[in-house]
Amino acid sequence: MKQIASTIFGAVEGVFVGILMHAGGMGLLAWNSLVATFTGKVARRDLIDQMFNIGVQSIPLVIVMSGLSGIVTSQQGGYQLTSSIPMYILGSVVTSGIVLELAPVMTAVGLIGRVGARITAEIGTMKVSEQIDALYSLGRDPVAVLAAPRIIAGLVMTPMLVMIGDAIGVTAGMIAANLTSHLGPDSFLYGARLYWHSWDMVYGLIKGATFGFIIPLISMHMGLLTTGGAEGVGRSTTAAVVLMIVAVFVSDAMFPPLLLN
Repeated sequence: MKQIASTIFGAVEGVFVGILMHAGGMGLLAWNSLVATFTGKVARRDLIDQMFNIGVQSIPLVIVMSGLSGIVTSQQGGYQLTSSIPMYILGSVVTSGIVLELAPVMTAVGLIGRVGARITAEIGTMKVSEQIDALYSLGRDPVAVLAAPRIIAGLVMTPMLVMIGDAIGVTAGMIAANLTSHLGPDSFLYGARLYWHSWDMVYGLIKGATFGFIIPLISMHMGLLTTGGAEGVGRSTTAAVVLMIVAVFVSDAMFPPLLLN
């Protein structure tokens, strides 16, 4: 019995220590990136390249995911509404669901798969092939060259992707409501305005900025910890994707009590 308790305690302790180590490493990486940014060490070209890679190249994926989210939300909302509830309420259901939750979260999930995994694999490959050490030997700071441009680009571009997702999701939901529930655009928009709060858009964009900061930070951190050649790159990428998904959903669960109450 004592051996089992000792084993469980050791496992819990190991997990707790691992969480603290990762949190400390990511905090230090974020601080060093902030210092590199405000001391002018980040090259404008690197930043523009990352903004293009993270933001512009992700637009098609965001359009597809947001459009499908709007269609599904509209169809399921129309199915749930009964004859005692005015159908124009569907406009509020779709708009609020997209702006407050689906557009930020689905954008984050898409970026985890398209951007986060790529960054981890890219930096992990550079780590195991000693390219990171080569930067040090050339007198260049890997944080300023690699980490800061990606983190800043994610922080800036993700809210813009969320706005695109809002527009596409609401438009797709309105079209689906017209086709499946026979709700005209005027009635849909009336319902959307009826329960709209001016804070809703800001709330969704803050979510987007938070996710845009978390994803490149975790992916950079896990990439820089990579060891063990090609197999190690695969392990780091898998662990980073899992950690990013958990971090996004945990932070998403913290938003309502912090900002909506």
